[in-house]
Amino acid sequence: MNVLVSKIKEVLYAVLPITVLVLILNFTLAPLDSSLIISFIIGALLIIIGLSIFLFGVDIGITPIGKIMGKSMAKSNKIWIVVIAGLLLGFFISIAEPDLHILAGQVDLVTSGLISKTSIVIVVSIGIGALIAIGLARIVFNIPLYKVLTILYLIIFALAIFTSPEFLAISFDASGATTGALTVPFILALALGISTLKKDSKASEKDSFGLVAIASTGAIIAVMIMNIIAQTDKISGSAEKSEAGSMSILGHFLHEFPIIAKEITLALLPILIIFLVFQKISFKMSLKAVRRILIGIAFTFVGLVLFLVGVNAGFMEVGMAIGHSIASLDNKSYIVIIAFVLGIVTILAEPAVHVLTHQIEDVTSGYVKRKVVMFSLCIGVGLAVALSILRILIPELQLWHYLLPGYIIAIAMTYFVPKLFVGIAFDSGGVASGPMTATFILAFVQGAAEAIEGANVLIDGFGMIALVALTPLITLQIVGFIFKLKARKGGKVKDVQ
Repeated sequence: MNVLVSKIKEVLYAVLPITVLVLILNFTLAPLDSSLIISFIIGALLIIIGLSIFLFGVDIGITPIGKIMGKSMAKSNKIWIVVIAGLLLGFFISIAEPDLHILAGQVDLVTSGLISKTSIVIVVSIGIGALIAIGLARIVFNIPLYKVLTILYLIIFALAIFTSPEFLAISFDASGATTGALTVPFILALALGISTLKKDSKASEKDSFGLVAIASTGAIIAVMIMNIIAQTDKISGSAEKSEAGSMSILGHFLHEFPIIAKEITLALLPILIIFLVFQKISFKMSLKAVRRILIGIAFTFVGLVLFLVGVNAGFMEVGMAIGHSIASLDNKSYIVIIAFVLGIVTILAEPAVHVLTHQIEDVTSGYVKRKVVMFSLCIGVGLAVALSILRILIPELQLWHYLLPGYIIAIAMTYFVPKLFVGIAFDSGGVASGPMTATFILAFVQGAAEAIEGANVLIDGFGMIALVALTPLITLQIVGFIFKLKARKGGKVKDVQ
């Protein structure tokens, strides 16, 4: 019970800043309809309760499954078992990720069904599964993470030459969407399970991170290949208008409940089935341990449903309305500054960010403080959202103008930064772009694009998640570089390499 209370406190600190900021904007620059504000407050309450329950459920349910599966695969000492298990687990976890379904639905919408939701979900899941298998093999064979990432991003840059501009944005957004609230805890635990069996504790510490980063490149590569093979023409369509206006406030929340409950059921079912099958075949855990994991999965389900209902029914419309109001003002500097602040406060409420920052502190025995990682992430994501708004304000700015130099800098830094921080930074990039970013911030950016003359809502909407996934790679590696310099100055024995 004490654990749940501490989670509620943690979540209150995370969600209150964005709630206060929206209320301040309502009374100053962007007055909102009273029904929107009531929906927002109900949504905030659901997010606080849901996120607390979710984090508690992940601790006792999802993380132990990932760890025990990782250990079982490593104990087999057979690389083909590790690769096949990684491929299957990656595919099933990704195919069920709610964030991926949200993005795939948007792609289906803007291409007028030309690229179906199902095809995106399956293609991305195959890419994720394949790259998780490669990532697990990397841990087993002790291949340095920075070398693997260099090769993968060189492949991505080569494929980008043949990819259409619209699909460039969608492919990078897909990498952010697949590393959501459900996938991240599982992948992190899987990597931790395999790496903890290493005799070398330094290697074990470094290998605990990086699997999320490798997995997310699978989504980019898979979508790019799909675009090149399909030779899809320029995508077109129109943004879908919300039906919220025709519903009562509570009606809108009740409408979302069954849809999201169904999505989360589909999300957790494959993990539950895989766990029960493995328990029967090889785990042979005690009845008490199994019961605890099943309770954890139930908590995860309830928490995720409440969280996503709060986000979808309470936060999205408010995000779009605020973006539209502030972008309509004569002084455009307001929208850039507020975008930066919104990016900072939104990242605090991302579920997977809390899971990752706790694991970083645990694995490094408190050497890398979660507050330091959180601060770096906040600055990085704030910059990303501000840069997204600048892209809307300046028509000449294209997405690749950010992505190409950004990834070249990020990859170049991997050769100089302590290797532990390379894994942490690239994992954080995927984790930062979770459900809060994919809904509230995306709605804010689209609202702004709708208000600014000459901006294309669809083109400028896609690509924002890609920037949110990019900036933490640079900011957290800078933190790693500072740690390295401090360790040298202080002559500390602790080796951050």
